[in-house]
Amino acid sequence: MAEFTLAGTTLRERTAAATGDDRLRHSLANAVGRFADGRIAALGTLHDADGLRAAARRIRHDVLADLPTVLERFADNAIAAGVHVHWAPDAAEANAYVVAVAQRIGARTVVKGKSMATEETGLNHALEAIGCHVVETDLGEWIIQLADQTPSHIIAPAVHLDRYQVRDILQPVAGPDHPLGTEPEELAAFARQRLRTEFLRADLGVSGCNFAVAETGSIVLVENEGNGRLSTTAPRVHVAVMGLERIVATWAQLDLMINLLARSATGQHLSTYTNILTGPRRDDEADGPDELHIVILDNGRADLLGTEFAEALDCIRCGACLNVCPVYRQVGGHAYGWVYSGPIGAVLTPLLAGEHPEAAELANASTLCGACMDACPVAIPLQDLLLGLRRRKAADASAVERAGWRAWAAAWQRPLTYRATMKAMALGRPLTRLTHLAPGLRNWAGGREALVPAAHSFSERWKAGTV
Repeated sequence: MAEFTLAGTTLRERTAAATGDDRLRHSLANAVGRFADGRIAALGTLHDADGLRAAARRIRHDVLADLPTVLERFADNAIAAGVHVHWAPDAAEANAYVVAVAQRIGARTVVKGKSMATEETGLNHALEAIGCHVVETDLGEWIIQLADQTPSHIIAPAVHLDRYQVRDILQPVAGPDHPLGTEPEELAAFARQRLRTEFLRADLGVSGCNFAVAETGSIVLVENEGNGRLSTTAPRVHVAVMGLERIVATWAQLDLMINLLARSATGQHLSTYTNILTGPRRDDEADGPDELHIVILDNGRADLLGTEFAEALDCIRCGACLNVCPVYRQVGGHAYGWVYSGPIGAVLTPLLAGEHPEAAELANASTLCGACMDACPVAIPLQDLLLGLRRRKAADASAVERAGWRAWAAAWQRPLTYRATMKAMALGRPLTRLTHLAPGLRNWAGGREALVPAAHSFSERWKAGTV
């Protein structure tokens, strides 16, 4: 599996750095606010949006309940259309297959459409290790590649950067004789011109997969820039890497998912480009690759089927949960430490990244307010999954910590001891400051102001008739 990008730091350290960066928080607020408002407006154009979300949730459940059969049907139909299908149990196997394809065709330049799955496997590093020049062609992905960063958002990788920072990142590519301005249109035009030459000379194109359709063995790529279409049709060989859960059984199911995806992600009724690929180029077709390879990636996903966390696989990667999450809106994606961020990242990372202390602590990066479930187009109960992960982490708590929580629970289960603790708290601020001295509470107390309890509880005031 891909290593954590920010290994060696804690969630607390990363969030502290993020909340102290006013520039970052301003960029985040502008972007995710627009996405969230756009989602509400776009869903308002649908008749019975909540009913459609419920239907989409049922579809995802039905597909996952019969996932092996649906995947086999997809693979059979894709192979019949001339596709090379490879089943990859983990990230290393997925990367090895793509590397083998690149070596066989003698690839020198590889152009990549946006793909969270290949971010997850660390494919770029694997290709660069054999001498390939790898170019991300999504504008946001290209910017963060040049900056040697990772995506900060599922659908908007460079959402954490403002236009001045983007200009500074692109200026070394332009060179001293071509000074760049800070207007987004100028920066996009420069990127378009530079990337077009990469498309024309690329030997291998790599993409992700928004959806696969078992009915015909097709894959569907949703984008707004056209780079995905160029990455998959201009090079003579195309490899698509899809998480095994990114599949629907029929075109009717895809119709509903497509209607919800763009609205939930960017507030569009439909993305600018919806690319549907069924097999490589035919003999009577002028465009398209000579070879199409589809790598079906497991990497821990199958282990979730039938567990309390199986609903995490319902995710269609729209990013809506990030846009409404009060934690993500303050700290951005890099604070989560790996590929996936926001509420879905706080769930997926502990499940997919193995037994890693930095992964386990992410379940605490949530207020459990439920805004993520309200925004999710397939109504994943993310707050419940986060609670499940917290329970799992609590099982590994120290004996001292478990004893402390047991004592607290025992005290508050009985009226007499509950009232005694409330009375003790009413002694005032000196007692509450003990939280800063107790080793187990010091981290919790950091950044919080101790409250001064009222001198008399509500019950006492009620009995005294002073309420």
